[in-house]
Formats: sequence, C-alpha cells, structure tokens
Amino acid sequence: MQFFGFLVFSLCSLLIGLHFTALRNHGALSEVLQPYRTAFHFQPSKNWMNGMQLLYPNASHNPLLSPPEEIDAMSYRDPSTAWIGSDGEWRVVIGSELDHHGLAILYKSKDFRRWVRTSTPLHSSNKTVMWECPDFYPVSTNGKNGLDTSVIQKNIKHVLKASFDSHDYYIFGKYDPKSDKYDVDIDFMDSRGSLRYDYGRFYASKSFYDGDKKRRVLWSWIYEGDSEPDDKKKGWSGLQSIPRSIWLSENGDQLVQWPVKELEKLRKRKVHYENKELKGGLLFQISGIKASQADVEITFSLSNLNDAEVLSSEVVDPQILCTQKNASVSGSHGPFGLLVLASNDLTEHTAVFFRVFRSAGSFRVLMCSDQTRRVGLVKMDRSDQNGSIGFG
Repeated sequence: MQFFGFLVFSLCSLLIGLHFTALRNHGALSEVLQPYRTAFHFQPSKNWMNGMQLLYPNASHNPLLSPPEEIDAMSYRDPSTAWIGSDGEWRVVIGSELDHHGLAILYKSKDFRRWVRTSTPLHSSNKTVMWECPDFYPVSTNGKNGLDTSVIQKNIKHVLKASFDSHDYYIFGKYDPKSDKYDVDIDFMDSRGSLRYDYGRFYASKSFYDGDKKRRVLWSWIYEGDSEPDDKKKGWSGLQSIPRSIWLSENGDQLVQWPVKELEKLRKRKVHYENKELKGGLLFQISGIKASQADVEITFSLSNLNDAEVLSSEVVDPQILCTQKNASVSGSHGPFGLLVLASNDLTEHTAVFFRVFRSAGSFRVLMCSDQTRRVGLVKMDRSDQNGSIGFG
C-alpha cells in the first residue's frame, strides 16, 4: 500500500499535507457542523484512476475544526493554504461571519491535528458580509518572482483576499509573524476604488506558489450569467478561469496579472499586422482568422498625450467610469481597442477598449469590457455587462 500526503482539494480550499494528512471540507449539510477532517489517501495496487477505489478512512481525532459556538455553522468555511511560523507552528485562516461582519478566523497547530483558535481573528471588517475562500500570502515589493506562503523577509507585503458580494476583493498589509497581527494599508471597502482581482465574473479564487518557476499562480471559478433552465438545456454551467501569474505592481498599489506562459503552447495559426494607422471612428477588420478563442497581443502607440482628458477625482472606481464612458462615448484618447465575439453586421459584439487620462502629473490607462451589445440568451444576468480591469 502506497500512501500520499499531498493535497485534498475542496471548492476554493487547498492545503498542504503533513504526516500524510490534510484538511478536507465536507459539503453535505449533514456534516457541516464538523466540517474539517483529516484524510488519509492511499492507492490500491490496481489502476484506481479508472475506478472508484479511493478510500478515506476516518481518523479518531476528527473533526479537526468545528465552528465556535457564537458562529453559525453555515458561515464557517474554506480554510486557506497553511503557513508555518518561525516557532514551528502552522497557521490557517477560515472564512466566516459574525454579527453580519466578515472575518478570517485564525488557528494554530504544532502537529496539523490539534488546532487552537487565536484570541483575535487575523482580520475582520464591519463593512463586509460573510467572507468566503480567504487567501493570505506574501508578495515581493522589488520583483515579479512569487514567494512561498510561509516566507517572511524584508521587502514584502502580505495580501489578504476575501470573496464576498459576488466578487474577489483584496487588500495589502504588514504581517507580524510573532504576534500574528495584520496591519492593513487600506481596508476592504474603505476606498471608492476597492481592489478586486477581476471586475467580471470571477469568484472563489485560489492562488498557489509554483516553486519550480518561482511564481504565484491564480485561478478562479467563472460563474454563469445564463438562467438555470438554459444551463440545463446546454448541459453545463460555469468554468475554470485561465491561470494567471500575479505579482505586485511597480508602484505597489495593486496586483498585476498575466496569463501563464504555458498557454502559448495552445496557439496554432498566427495572423500578424504591424504599423497600421487607426483613424478615429473607423474600424480595421482583422482577416485571416476565425475562432471562438483567440489569443491577441496588441501594442498601441499614441502621440501628443498633452490633450488627454483629466481624470476627475470624484470618480476613482474604474467600474463606474467604464459604465459612464462605455465604448459609445468618444474622448480625446479613447475608446480604442478590439471588438470581439462580433457578428458580421456588428449588431452583437463585446468591446474591449482603453482610455488614457491625465491625473496628478502622470497618465492613467483605463481598460474596460463593454458587453451591452451582447445578445446571447434571453434570460441572462447582465449585472456585469460593464466590467473593467482597472487603471494601469
């Protein structure tokens, strides 16, 4: 019998194994009162990948973690990746809600079996509701390389991500490993430009550290906008996002995301254009390729930015700005970009476009996705029809 002490994956929870154990989240309501258990995964001698021979014997010390008395069992879920401190103790946070306030409950353990709740949560907020899928990890302030979750060194910030209100928000802060205190720079919802991983359909995300390529990779669930009857008709619902590498921006005020390089191996036919002058108000059709999926690399060169629009200090939320200035609103430097998923007569299309603004002696680039010309199925949730990627 061969034992594995690797990973147990449940929804957005992913924890490392120790002594052949890991945390497992039972989704059934009948087991929600004692959700976090140790799983011993062993492989039978036959080819178990083609059968149902995966066995998880129940250890006597289960459950590992149970909801505190003051917390509703339905508001207690999604353990983070565990990290280890210099004291040799492991830490893990669990998303929760108390008195309608979101929080990340912190636990510590020396052996990965007996967990003790700390006197205070890692962080909480009275401006948010239930936190799902918390993620906590360091990022370097002087480079693009990712860091292992347990790394503590100079020149780092710690990211805390929480999923709530159908979006994934994140904040930066300073983590003290001795006191387990997390001092945030700007808290959740304290700024009109609250930081999100994505302004479209992107939820319950999870990051992990790729030690081989020294990077942190992010992926997520993309939930459907179709109605449930339409989902049943087409036979599927929801999908996994394209994995992205993430790192801290040069100015340190947001995270930068980019599709992982391995995706380039999926590329096939290539169409290339260069030195094309784009006239305002006109379209240039990219011929020679028809695909439901296309990977586009495009570089725009602009001149005379001195007359760029001034960015109003009253509107700093990129999603609001994308809604106010959608693809049909002209500006001095924008919109310019791509029309994708377009019909021949352009009655249906999605505009992915940019605008350039002047702000405080520098320039800011806003990237938006305008789906107001998307027809699709009749019964569709259009709450994210004007999404934005944000300022660069």
